[in-house]
Amino acid sequence: MRFTKPAWVAHRDTAAKSDSLKRLSIFSVHVHPDGSRIATGGLDAKIRIWSTKPILNTAAELSNKPPKALSTLTMHTGPVLTVRWAHSGRWLASGSDDEIVMIWDFDPSAKGKVWGSDEVNVEGWKPLKRLPGHESDVTDVAWSPGDHYLASVGLDSKVIIWDGYTHERIRKLDQHQGFVKGVCWDPAGEYLATQSDDRSVKIWRTSDWSIEAEVTKPFEDSPGSTFFRRLSWSPDGAHITASNATNNKGFVFIASVITRTSWASDISLVGHENTVEVASYNPHMFLRNPQAPVQTSNICSVVALGADDCSVSVWQTKSARPLIVAKEVFERQILDLSWSWDGLTLYAVSSDGTLAAFNFDPDELEGICPRSLQTEYLKKFGNHLPNIPSHYSHTAQTARLTPPPSPKSQPHPLPIQNGFGSATDGGERVNVLVAKRGGKKRVGLTTIPITKPVAPQIPLSQPAPPLSQSLSSISHSNGYAGPSLSGVSISKRAQQVQQQQQDRAPSVFDIDADTWASSDVRIDSLEEGGRKRRATNTIENDESKRPRTLGGDRKRVVVQAKELSIGVGPSMAQTAGSSLSLPIPTPMTKISTTVEGSDELFEVINPESEEGEPFSLESFTELKAIDAPEVSLMSGKHTQWLDYLPSPALAVCAASRFCAVALIDGQVLVYTLNGRRLMPSMDLGSPCSFIDGRGSILMIITSNGQLYSWLVFSALSVSAGDNLGIGMSKNNRRSSLPVSVSSILTSPNYTITSAKVQPTGASILTCSSGVIYSYDLSLCAFVKLTERWWSEGSDVWQARKRSLTNPTANRGVLSVAEGTIAGMADDEDIEETAEKIRPKYWTEAMTLAHLETRMHSARLLDSGAEFKQALSLYTRKLADEGYKSKAEELIRELLGPIYARGDTSWSSTVAGLSKRELLKDVLSTFVRSKTLTQLAVHWQDVLRRANNEE
Repeated sequence: MRFTKPAWVAHRDTAAKSDSLKRLSIFSVHVHPDGSRIATGGLDAKIRIWSTKPILNTAAELSNKPPKALSTLTMHTGPVLTVRWAHSGRWLASGSDDEIVMIWDFDPSAKGKVWGSDEVNVEGWKPLKRLPGHESDVTDVAWSPGDHYLASVGLDSKVIIWDGYTHERIRKLDQHQGFVKGVCWDPAGEYLATQSDDRSVKIWRTSDWSIEAEVTKPFEDSPGSTFFRRLSWSPDGAHITASNATNNKGFVFIASVITRTSWASDISLVGHENTVEVASYNPHMFLRNPQAPVQTSNICSVVALGADDCSVSVWQTKSARPLIVAKEVFERQILDLSWSWDGLTLYAVSSDGTLAAFNFDPDELEGICPRSLQTEYLKKFGNHLPNIPSHYSHTAQTARLTPPPSPKSQPHPLPIQNGFGSATDGGERVNVLVAKRGGKKRVGLTTIPITKPVAPQIPLSQPAPPLSQSLSSISHSNGYAGPSLSGVSISKRAQQVQQQQQDRAPSVFDIDADTWASSDVRIDSLEEGGRKRRATNTIENDESKRPRTLGGDRKRVVVQAKELSIGVGPSMAQTAGSSLSLPIPTPMTKISTTVEGSDELFEVINPESEEGEPFSLESFTELKAIDAPEVSLMSGKHTQWLDYLPSPALAVCAASRFCAVALIDGQVLVYTLNGRRLMPSMDLGSPCSFIDGRGSILMIITSNGQLYSWLVFSALSVSAGDNLGIGMSKNNRRSSLPVSVSSILTSPNYTITSAKVQPTGASILTCSSGVIYSYDLSLCAFVKLTERWWSEGSDVWQARKRSLTNPTANRGVLSVAEGTIAGMADDEDIEETAEKIRPKYWTEAMTLAHLETRMHSARLLDSGAEFKQALSLYTRKLADEGYKSKAEELIRELLGPIYARGDTSWSSTVAGLSKRELLKDVLSTFVRSKTLTQLAVHWQDVLRRANNEE
């Protein structure tokens, strides 16, 4: 093994004039698939591309042929935290502190001097796509096998999935509760793994982007101070090696090996003296016995670990001891590792601003498996990602990138498709199918450059094999794998249309999904005459074999929404004995809403009387069946199911798992998304004023002020504030009576303007008085989540500014609530508030009280992120003002009893967060205070001893 640490690989300040200036940290490194280049990202907000030959070959380094520095990319405005080449080598993805993911493409015309610098680019790279979406630093990115997807993670606790070819956002995954600092793909394409400061590794299914498993045990005592938590998936798909794990209550630093399918974490790589920051598998499989066949029992892997103890270790999984341990090669922690595509060179970068290369001989890594055998082995997992048309690109290539030659001492690299080839003159057009929600597909005619084949060019008038091969692998922007069109022939008519479209803008037309469902329909059936008729007959003959939906064969009738004239009978009058009467929605001829999380439409059509006279509810049952109100679920132009109602509908809601309709006579009907009655018809005795549903919770407020909540799948009434009811078994749940909202309407002029329900079951009621309420079951009372009062003097009341500047931001429940209240105030109210004369300590008292209310509200709503944010602001305020008694009281509340007490009501968690983990952050803030340092140091020692004793 040869070790190299080139001094010329460095990121320095843009004003640097000599190598004597201090190096800046290098956060990431990645090797190009052809092995000729590496990309690094650093604190200088730049990406630098270096030639690998001068690193590995002394003669090349001395001759400067090829040049050492190839290119500098300068579009990021913050430190570059991650760089990753696509598997094709065609693109480079980067993530930065500026919250942006960038996609870079080779540009032969972009050579020359770097703007504002003396540096010269030997080769040019241009920004192809800028991907905004994260709300904080982007810490890691990863390309899926085949480059079909790009995953990015960040300090906003989000995982974003991008289409690898259109670069459009497909999905945002937000189930982590802490900074996400690592991401990797299953080489078989079945799963995605992410690692977060919430002390978990989550495994996501790529089929539906839901969680397959969550691993937490190895990370329960892991520190939260690491810059990254970079994990890696073994090339045989059998294991994930995760960084920042511990044994023995946090005293032994390890890397945890997670086994596929069982997701057990019984294997640990022990030896580093500080936190493991990054794990990286060699891209090749290895054979324990090179003479034996490729089978599971004969396969092993090589994995490298980089740690905060400034050392690098390399492990071969067939051995219990590391292959090498390189100590004292860096002065600070290792932040990233990357293996070359041939599996013989490992690159490491450190926060001390240096790069090191470990170059192995083939004999040292015995049993390396050829790439072809690895590809064949992975087929046992199945093909989980849609294939992509070959040579897919956004821009036609006008030049060929010639990579710097590889070192002579380096083995000849395996052949790869690097995507830098030139395009044919007047490239052919390919019809690419793009999935569209709602059961239809859209065909967009877009230009896809296709490189010249080795074989002689095929005339356009004949079926082109590359075209049919592209059509047999269909790419969809939302991850849907379309049907394979094998054996497709292109008719002369279709080719003529294709030729006419070459110089036009992309056109789009709809094709029914059912058309593609028949394997007997070929593309040449679009011709006129007998072929088209034969295809039509084939579809008609197959209709009897298809599953049916209730009402699915009828055409949708478009109904204009207008007010419905219905006479108010005795059943709609105010309930006897009730002094409260809330307004009800205006009856309409058409009422509709979209199903939560989809484009499906849940709608009701109420009939009108022929004479234009208002309907009377008492005489409504005498109407003919054809005039009965109709409820249906629509997907595009297709009816999924329908039902008829005994009374006109007043309001509807459509959650992710059920639909509900409230009738004007006080009845409520609940359906599954497939149209089954989920609960019996309920008569609430008064019309609905508000209706809302989330998850499996349905909430209704009637016009006489009764608030109802149900777990619809358990057919059980629960309290509006019963957060615990969701997690209990049905046998342990107790039915709850409705709650009256009269207590929050303290004036005849006040009314409820909005009513929503959270997935936890908590109700959110907005009152015209400028107060937002929720029901607290433990207090048996409505409590104020937030109110306009805090705008009178709280320093942290910024909702109005945020609501105006970023109205579509993905904000928490309380943040949205404060924005709602702020939007209710007019400019005159704001000016009057600013002009008022206040007492001396008004602002300090209002700010502290506001933050204390925020914490209580976040606890009630089980909003851990907002509780942590409010606690952080509250802690800083106490530290800045030096309020020792309040600070010590807060510390005692979070620490809890050190010794068990039988009568204590203290809980170790709040809003799903550990109180003692929160206390660590609180004490770290107090210790920096001018007046609370001694207090914080004392309680840090108490907390440490309490944790050790437990």
